[in-house]
Amino acid sequence: MTPAPLEDSTVEDSTAGDSTVEDSTREDSTAGDGAAPTKDSTAKASTYLLAKEAIELLTAAGQTVAVAESLTGGLLAAALTSVAGASVVMRGGVVAYATELKTVLLGVPAELLARHGPVHSEVAVAMATGVRRRLGATYGAATTGVAGPGPAEGKPQGTVFIAVDGPAGPAAAALQLAGDRRDVREGSVRAVLSLLVSALREDYS
Repeated sequence: MTPAPLEDSTVEDSTAGDSTVEDSTREDSTAGDGAAPTKDSTAKASTYLLAKEAIELLTAAGQTVAVAESLTGGLLAAALTSVAGASVVMRGGVVAYATELKTVLLGVPAELLARHGPVHSEVAVAMATGVRRRLGATYGAATTGVAGPGPAEGKPQGTVFIAVDGPAGPAAAALQLAGDRRDVREGSVRAVLSLLVSALREDYS
């Protein structure tokens, strides 16, 4: 896996990571016959399709995944486990919302957190590596950032770092997501799913 250069991985839109499914959105079943898909239904469809592709690629390759989440608070695990058959490849997840739990549960170096704070690319990578090792998975995926409202840790709302660690090594991306708290959290999930799918395609295509 080729690490993604952080300076080239910044996105300005809360639909980060949707490019792989931009033509695959589905109509919201509650919108009525002939109604155009809503923004919310389109985002949900994008998330589901990315998760489905990740599960299918992992299954075909006979590999597994575990997730470490901070700002997404379990949304990434929920997206993956919404796909039928996920139990074959999904090892589990850790929601390390409190900073110290990133060290206690995931093995993120305390010195790293003291130096950079929890919202940093190296922390995201350490979380992905930690959950991969501790849960015995082939791949680890992680999210950390500022969902809002407002800034935190000296960083503006929408600042997010994601990472995936696998057999070929880690890949990370820095995001600047627009929208409200929900937009930032859901955009983070789509972005890390997209990063996971890209890693799997690279490793097993």
